[in-house]
Amino acid sequence: MDVLIESRESSTHGQGVFAISPIAEGTLIGRYRGSPTAVDGTFVLWIDEGTGNGFEGIDGTGVLRFLNHSRSPNAWFDGPDLYALRDIDADEELYFDYGEDWADVP
Repeated sequence: MDVLIESRESSTHGQGVFAISPIAEGTLIGRYRGSPTAVDGTFVLWIDEGTGNGFEGIDGTGVLRFLNHSRSPNAWFDGPDLYALRDIDADEELYFDYGEDWADVP
């Protein structure tokens, strides 16, 4: 897979994830990488394990750990895989919706 993203300073919050070149809607952007965990933390992504038994945590170590939140995201996770919700321009920051606990944050 070609490298589509990089981490750099964000005007939203600290570090962010940005498109290096245009990304088409539906494109697989990358996979959230890290160690399995049962403890919440700054870079933990919780994904539905698919068996109906709850969620699994991944303590992120890759670039995707710097994704910032938006209630109007341009990317979404299907398990640990991140996809473009719409066409994303080069140099545009990528966002995903952190979920209900973040409902009051734009």
